[in-house]
Amino acid sequence: MRDGEMTDRLTADIDRLDRLGAVVRFDLGADGQLIVDARTAPARLGDDDLDADCTISLSANNLGKLLAGTLDPMLAFAMGRIRVSGSKGVAMKLVAALE
Repeated sequence: MRDGEMTDRLTADIDRLDRLGAVVRFDLGADGQLIVDARTAPARLGDDDLDADCTISLSANNLGKLLAGTLDPMLAFAMGRIRVSGSKGVAMKLVAALE
């Protein structure tokens, strides 16, 4: 899934994240980052300068799989394919929202 496709997919499904009440940064390494501002509904893609409550570090390929529902986030975390920094509570809410 290319960067534009990931952004489109995330934008299409962003209403599922309305109740997070937080800012989540997807750190894609050399492929950049995506920031979701879900502090208030409706959630939206945010600005790069927002302070994230939770940062999810993963490859762009794994983000594509996560958004497509073909990557189990808990298994990926256990295998080291996804790293979480910041609020683990927000990360757990994110997992529930993406299911």
